[in-house]
Amino acid sequence: MSGNEDKYKVWFFAGAETRDNRFNKFTGSFIRMMKEILGKDFDYIKGVFYNSNLSNVIWALNNAQKPISDPAGNNFTSRSFRQMVSNGYDRDAQLVIISSSSGSIVASQLACYLSEQNKTREYFSKPFHLVLGASMVSPESQLYRKLLRYQDDGIIGTILHDEIQDEDDNAFGVGGKTRFEAYRNALGITFPFMSGKYRSPSFLNTHPEKGHIHRKRSMTEEKALDYIEIILVKHKLAGTHYSQKAQKLLEEKTKGNTSI
Repeated sequence: MSGNEDKYKVWFFAGAETRDNRFNKFTGSFIRMMKEILGKDFDYIKGVFYNSNLSNVIWALNNAQKPISDPAGNNFTSRSFRQMVSNGYDRDAQLVIISSSSGSIVASQLACYLSEQNKTREYFSKPFHLVLGASMVSPESQLYRKLLRYQDDGIIGTILHDEIQDEDDNAFGVGGKTRFEAYRNALGITFPFMSGKYRSPSFLNTHPEKGHIHRKRSMTEEKALDYIEIILVKHKLAGTHYSQKAQKLLEEKTKGNTSI
C-alpha cells in the first residue's frame, strides 16, 4: 500500500479447536486467504487457548454473559491486548477484530477491555471494528449490550453480529444471559433428545452432510469465503484497496483458478 492510503490492522480470534499452529478447515483457509489479501496487515491471536477443546468451550460459556471484572489479570484478555499493542503497532491504523465461534467470547471480552483502555485514544486513534461470526454471544447479554454502549460512545465503530451467522445454527447466542442459561443451552444443543428447545442433529455430530451445521461449516473453505465477502467486500471494513483484492480472490476461487 502507498503512503497516501489508510492503514489497517486486522486480528482474528479463532474457535475452540484452534491451537497456535493447528486449525480446522475453515480457520486454516481463512488465515491463508486473509494473509494473501492483507499480508502483514493481518494476524491471528496466539497463546490464548487451552490444549483441550472442552476447556476452551467451558471458558467461553463461563465468560459469555458480562465483561470480566479484571481483564488485566485474565490470561486470555491480557495476552490478546499485549499482542495488539506490541512493538511496531500503529495507533493511527484502522483496527479490525474478527472472531468465530467460541473466539467471539474472547474477542468480545478483549473489545471491552480495549475500549476501557482506549477511551482517550491512547492506543488507537480511530474507533475499531468488531466482527462476531458464528457467535456464542447472546444479543440479550450484558456483554453484548456493553459493546453497544461503547459503540454509542464512539469507541467501537462497526459491529457485525447477526449478519455473519449461519442460518439455522442453534449455537448462535448459546452463551445466554446467565451461566445457568449458558450450560442449559449447551446441554440442549449437545443432547437435543433431552431438550424441549433444541432439535437434532446434536452439536457433537460432525458428519459432513447430516451433522450439526456449526460443525459442518467449520470443515469447509466456503465459510472462509463467506466471511471474506461479508467483511471485506460488502462492508469494506479494511478499506477499498483490500476490498478490491478480496473481490479478485473470490472471483478466482469461483473460477477455480487459484491454488489456495
